This record gives sequence, structure tokens and C-alpha cells, in this order.
Amino acid sequence: MKITSLSCLVALVLPSLVCAQLSGKVGPLTTRASKRTKVCNVLDYGGVASKTSDIGPPIASAHAACKNGGTVYVPPGDYGMSTWVSLNGGSAWALQLDGIIYRVGEGGGTMFAITANDFEMYSSTSKGAIQGYGYTFHANNKYGPRILRLVKTTNFSVHDIALVDSPAFHFVMDSCSNGEVYNMIIRGGNEGGLDAMNIWGSNIHVHDIEASNKDECVTVKSPAHNMLIENIYCNWSGGSAMGSLGADTGKSHYFLLRLFPDKYHHLHFLDISNIHYRNIYTQNANQMYMIKSNGGSGTVQNILLENFIGHTNAYSLNLNSAWSSQSVAAGSGVQYKNITFSKWRGTCMNGAQRAPIQILCQEKVPCTGIKVEDFAMWTESGSTALWKCANAFGNGACLAAGNGGAAVASTVTVKSAPTNYAAPTMPGELKSLPLTAAIAIPPIPTTFFPGNVPASTLLGH
Repeated sequence: MKITSLSCLVALVLPSLVCAQLSGKVGPLTTRASKRTKVCNVLDYGGVASKTSDIGPPIASAHAACKNGGTVYVPPGDYGMSTWVSLNGGSAWALQLDGIIYRVGEGGGTMFAITANDFEMYSSTSKGAIQGYGYTFHANNKYGPRILRLVKTTNFSVHDIALVDSPAFHFVMDSCSNGEVYNMIIRGGNEGGLDAMNIWGSNIHVHDIEASNKDECVTVKSPAHNMLIENIYCNWSGGSAMGSLGADTGKSHYFLLRLFPDKYHHLHFLDISNIHYRNIYTQNANQMYMIKSNGGSGTVQNILLENFIGHTNAYSLNLNSAWSSQSVAAGSGVQYKNITFSKWRGTCMNGAQRAPIQILCQEKVPCTGIKVEDFAMWTESGSTALWKCANAFGNGACLAAGNGGAAVASTVTVKSAPTNYAAPTMPGELKSLPLTAAIAIPPIPTTFFPGNVPASTLLGH
């Protein structure tokens, strides 16, 4: 599935508008069928279908033979893995994971690190998976390797696979572009540091994902531009977020890189703009969405967070630019501007203890152009809910009018439930999540947000 969106140049003329769409096509440049004109089956490169085997070297050998216009094929079966692979270079190739890979090795690092152009990773049966067996580390209060990391990968897709019980992060997209990720389930342990999905780069579409853990669900890091994240099911999770953000969030290096990629590829730019989350369902999480920083510098702008449903979450809407869980970064504070929260429904755990609207900005760097509209959240415990704002300017909720000025703080006590706060639930809501016991590989669901049909049918169906 590829998506083309309208240009966001209008934002240069009308900066008050939130322009957070994709900037062009996403996904591989060539088809799966064309990549299968050459197939490198790992069983032909020394692979053995056994949980006690090491499929790492056969995958590396198959990649070397098929990385330019071919498919590395892991057929159905169970495979152990104790040697991690770095699959770098190549173009117009695919990793077809129809088997299940089980972590056997104890080393750190990343099980699969991939750098490629025109790349696709998928399961044709929608049953392919990587089982990290992270519980064996977590039972000893340790972390281990990450499962999957794409680095500077362009024109790619990842879909129809499961990532389960990573010893550390599950899926990281590091400085990637023109990508699409969809029809996946990620299930980790009940502990921080086991992030489901972290993304930074440009022009990436993430949709139809279920994630369970106790840290990041689908989170944007810096630098990030033109991302569409939709139809996400955070099913017992830390919740989705933006950050943590530190110093230099907002250098102009991004524009130099876009204009002169060969000359300025070495620059490390940091800023976030044109990000659109919609149709996000979150239950039993730390928050529905959090934007977090403490000190730092630079800019986060043109953000749209719409159509969120939540139940039994600690926080709901939470923007905190002096987040005490983060060490203070150099700088007077990140500038947040032109951020819209729209169409939020559901309930929080206790609206008096943790305000369902919390927008706390620093006096020296106030938040401007913030908008809260059609927000209807109520409390599951107690009979009141708070809205808290500090140095936050815009329209709606407890926001102050204007574009900044003298320090201002406001707390609104909501004493009756909004008439339209009731929201549907999702099938398969988890009531608990293990940490020190094995996690079974779940099937990929066929629904990720109430009433919405996934954009693409599972390949296995």
C-alpha cells in the first residue's frame, strides 16, 4: 500500500494551521513478485529448522547472495538464533519470514540490524515471528538484545509479522524515510525499557498495529517530519509519546540536508514537525499520549493528535516541558507551537489525582498555538476531573488566550461527566502482562481501532 499526500508548503504561508501529512509515496519501489525472481532459501545456505540451531549465519549468507534484487526466504518452521546479523547494503530485496525465530544467544546488540533501499520484510502467511524470550533476562533484572532495528533504510515496508518478548526494545526505525509499517503485533513484558516502536526520520506511515508492554507504544523521537500514525491499539502499554526531547530540537540542518543531501549528510539535525496521530486506542497505560522534555532547546510544531479513545489510563493528554523523570537538558526549553488535540473520548483512572488534560509549559518558553477541541474524558474513580495548564496559550480547556506574555497557570475542576464521553472498547483487552514468565506468540489481529477496517488484508488471509 502506498500513499501520496498533499504538500505541506501551505504551512509556510499559514503557520497557524496544523499540516501533518505524509510528504510523498511510502513503501518499496518494486513489487514482492519482482523480488522473488531470485529466492535464497536459508535451508540452502546451511540453515536447519531447529530451535537449537543458529540461523544467523545462513541468513547472512543468503542476504549476501540475494541483496540485489532477490528474496531471503525463511520457510515455515522453528529456528534458533545465537548470531545476530547486520544486513547492510543492497537494493530491491526482501526478507520473507514465514518461520519463527527464537533467540538462543545471550549477547547484547540487535538481533536484526538492517540498512537497505527498496526493502520489504514480511510473512506471506502472517504467522512469521521473532520470539525474544526476554523473560529469561528480566527474571534476573537484566536487559538483553533488541529484536529489530532499521537504520537509514529508505523506501521500505515491514508487515504481517509478530515481535514478541524482546529482552530490550522491540522495533526501532533510526533515520529512515519513505516507509510503511502495518499489520503487526508486538507483545513485550510488563516493564519499562521494553519499547514497542520508536521512530525518527521522515515520511513514514505506521498503521494497524497492536502493542503491549509497559513502555512506549508507538513513539516519535527527534528528528521527525511528515509522519502519519493511525489505527493503533495500545493494549496494556506505557502509551504513545513524543520524546523524551533534549537539546537542539529544532536546528535548521534538516532543510540543508533536504536541499543538499550529498554535502550535508553528516549533520545531526534535531527537530519535530508535521506529525499526525489519529484513531489511537489505549487501555491500561501510563498515558494516552505524552509529549515530554525537561529543559532542552529547539522546536516541536504542526502536530495533530485526533480521535483518541482511552480507558483505565493513568494520564490522558499530558504535555510536560519540565518532566521530572528526565534529567535537565542544556537550554531554556523546547518550543511547542501549533499543536491540536481533537476528538478525545473515554475514561481515566482518577481524574482528580492525575488530570486528564495536563499542559505544563515553562515560563521562559511558553507553549503557543495550542488547541483542545471536542475533548470528553471522565473519571472512573471519584466525581471530579481536573484540567491543568501552565504557560500554555491557545484555545480550549484551561488554555490562556493570546500568544504568550506574563506567566499564567490555570486549573479547572470538571464536576460532571461530559455528555458524550462514553466510548467503545476493543476485543482482546489484556488484564495483565507477565515479565518473568514466557509470553506466547499471539496472532496478528484483524482490528486495531473500534469500527475501523485495516487498510490492508493480512497476507495469510
